[in-house]
Amino acid sequence: MKARKIIAAVLAVTLLGCILTACGNNTDENSPVPDVTNSAANNTDYAIILKTLSNDFWAKMKTGIEEEAKKLGVKVDIFAAQNEEDTAGQLTILENCLAKNYKAIGVAPLSPTNLINGIVQANENGIYVMNIDEKIDIDSLRNAGGSVIAFATTDNEAVGKKGAEFIINKLGESGGEVAIIEGKAGNASGESRKTGATKAFEDADDIELVASQPADWDRQKALDTATGYLQMYPQLKAIYCCNDTMALGALQAVINAGKLGKIIIVGTDGSAEALESVKAGQLDATVAQDPAEIGAASLRKMVDAVTNKPKIDPNTAPQTIPVDSYIVTKENVK
Repeated sequence: MKARKIIAAVLAVTLLGCILTACGNNTDENSPVPDVTNSAANNTDYAIILKTLSNDFWAKMKTGIEEEAKKLGVKVDIFAAQNEEDTAGQLTILENCLAKNYKAIGVAPLSPTNLINGIVQANENGIYVMNIDEKIDIDSLRNAGGSVIAFATTDNEAVGKKGAEFIINKLGESGGEVAIIEGKAGNASGESRKTGATKAFEDADDIELVASQPADWDRQKALDTATGYLQMYPQLKAIYCCNDTMALGALQAVINAGKLGKIIIVGTDGSAEALESVKAGQLDATVAQDPAEIGAASLRKMVDAVTNKPKIDPNTAPQTIPVDSYIVTKENVK
């Protein structure tokens, strides 16, 4: 009888230990990630939804936001889509954020329209929305009854113009054939860069723009596009690319063709890999943006709105907050 009692006691202790171990194992790498909608204890006033964090540009923006939050003494939650094609997923992130107690949300939309419905819902909940880097279709947003407090970005048409002007000046009086590798068709920042570069090339003497095609911000697609350019236009002298990822793809095409140093390649963004390539004398230049400042300026504007409480009004035109860009070459790269 005593033996049975001892066995029962041992089993009870063992069972209790298992229960406690299971309850305490919530940091295991296989445990589920908390859902953004689980907001009961949320005490953060600000959220920012970026395009993606796989690109150096957006990683730098995240850092800029976090550093500015420390300066301002505020907390900010930062989210991002899985990739630059995940328009529906990005909208879901925004919709989930509406269940939390945020007072202002910043968004860098993957397309001019994919977040419009979510922004309208945010406004209806009294939440201020800040437009970051990629411009929302303001007319469509207004017609849907939504608004944003401001738009922080680089002047992307000026970015494209600077890249093209660098090429024009480097070619000099001899001029020659040039090409553009565009971003994703319909993407506002990419279209603006293409427009700026196209105008500069067309206005220049002795420059012939022979091709301009999208490569969807993708390195492999840019490599394929540039390879096609080199085959179709054997006299090609330069390629302007609307981001650095594509510029590095175009650079590989030039290397594969044995033409490194003979064809000028200029990218856009000032990404870490592109800067290293410029240092190495491969990429000729990149038009560097300041994503950290774009993010910081966006957060400052959000905090200002929460503090001063302007009326949320679809008929009020959003303020544009410009952040400058600059050419980085081997001579000034850091």
